[in-house]
Amino acid sequence: MIGRPISRIKRVVLSALSVLLLLLSYTWISHRQHQINPQDTTIPSWGQLAEGAKKFTQPDRKGHRWLIEDSIATGKRLAAGISLGIIFGFLIGMFMGCIASVEAFLQPPISLLAKVPQTAALAVYFVFFGTGMKMYVAMIAFGVIPALAVTVYLAIKDIPSEMLDKAYTLGASHFETAYEVVFKQVLPKFIDAVRLCIGPAIVFLIAAEMVVGDVGFGYRIRLQFKLTNMNVVYPYLVFLAGFGYLLDYGLRFLQSKICPWYQNDSK
Repeated sequence: MIGRPISRIKRVVLSALSVLLLLLSYTWISHRQHQINPQDTTIPSWGQLAEGAKKFTQPDRKGHRWLIEDSIATGKRLAAGISLGIIFGFLIGMFMGCIASVEAFLQPPISLLAKVPQTAALAVYFVFFGTGMKMYVAMIAFGVIPALAVTVYLAIKDIPSEMLDKAYTLGASHFETAYEVVFKQVLPKFIDAVRLCIGPAIVFLIAAEMVVGDVGFGYRIRLQFKLTNMNVVYPYLVFLAGFGYLLDYGLRFLQSKICPWYQNDSK
């Protein structure tokens, strides 16, 4: 039957099998490639990957650990950009959904900006913001604001008018209606939208770091790729994926705690 839930044990087993299949597939591809060329570094063996992990976890000649330096740099840029995007995306969406004149004024530019590929607009960000921290923050923020604003706007439009009328009938003010009805209906969907924006935000940041960065994951990946040190590139990609997964898991946990009504409705 379509949509029928499965047991927790079965879900865990299937999830573990999918990861195991991925690891076995990589092992087989790497083994086959090394049979053709034992010195191959494009698809490193597990031993080569372990050597690569030592490079970015142990101090280099200057006493710096790549992983720590890059994590701090990329993390700061991502946190600042995402935070700014969340604040402005939510406020713009709320005003568009609640005030018709604001909707008419902002809907065209928001819809237009949502279609602009951020990586193609890198040169524009360089011109307006330079190549420092401001550029990274602006690129991430402008990249996620349209999607978040549209999500909030559409979520407000989905609220039944009867629910708003009932709140006003019971004597609620505009602010009370906006908070007790609109905000609580929008918040869980907004968190879902933030979860979906994590991946694109990381892509925007890595692309910018690969072009002009002097530290960060994008910079390190570009540098090691030029040296064909794929035993460093692959672990960095895995680390980025794990970081994104932890952020997603954290947002899901936050949603379950502050929006229990949404979790109950979705079961």
